[in-house]
Amino acid sequence: MKPDRTLAEALREGPLVLDGGLSNQLEAQGCDLSDALWSARLLADGPEQIEAAHAAYVRAGARVVTTAAYQATFEGFARRGVSRAEAARLLARSVELARAAAERVGQEVWVAASVGPYGAMLADGSEYRGRYGLSVRELERFHRPRAEVLAAAGPDVLALETVPDADEAEALLRAVDGCGVPVWLSYTVEGGRTRAGQELAEAFAVAAGNDQVVAVGINCCDPAGVGSAVELAVAVTGKPAVVYPNSGERWDARARGWRGDVTFDPSRAAAWVGAGARLIGGCCRVGPSVVATLAGVLASGARKPPV
Repeated sequence: MKPDRTLAEALREGPLVLDGGLSNQLEAQGCDLSDALWSARLLADGPEQIEAAHAAYVRAGARVVTTAAYQATFEGFARRGVSRAEAARLLARSVELARAAAERVGQEVWVAASVGPYGAMLADGSEYRGRYGLSVRELERFHRPRAEVLAAAGPDVLALETVPDADEAEALLRAVDGCGVPVWLSYTVEGGRTRAGQELAEAFAVAAGNDQVVAVGINCCDPAGVGSAVELAVAVTGKPAVVYPNSGERWDARARGWRGDVTFDPSRAAAWVGAGARLIGGCCRVGPSVVATLAGVLASGARKPPV
């Protein structure tokens, strides 16, 4: 159901469970995501599949669901011959589908409209490198129209997610300024730095003192090192942390398949909460069954008597 509280109010009371990877759930439902638009294609061709994927996470215990707008951009749709007006309608539909799934349960579920990085639109993996050769102002101009359409659709929060570069984070925060919707900022990281190579303290500092930002953290990364990143995000910004790593497997672009072992361990969530995390979920390859386990871990922690 639609919450009566803001997300910021809820986070002051305790941690919330985020959903997991939308793409892996859609693939589990039999959807073909080989198109350059990825899951965003289904906003037009299979909206019922997107709503079903959101509903699977809600049933698993997710109390925040993230829309299928990560790779949905005016530029990406235009390459497929989609008009600007129709693209705006599809962006708004992403929020509507998540809200419809959220209303299937009698508990509060917040809808986060995904605002992915510029590199996601390029569909060439550059969101894991950053440094596109664009200025902060140019990136702001790219992000603002989409952010405005998503904000107008009525989400509870905008998820500025999988951001590889502190410069792009600055551009995103400028683009959403004045939109009237709170945001969280989440970097994709590797080796304790942003994908563009910046120190995380420097990257997190971009959001310090910004009252529109309700949480800061990391996503779409290896689960290793999450705890230290959470501690740093909280220390630098004074805000709750958001964390949703991948399964631990790695994408082999040449073979077009996942390699390695699953290292995402839901039992670590208790330590992440202790470090200051308040929005906790999964990203690529983390499905509803893992989210259900995660929800159980967090609920168990909430039931423990105070020390």
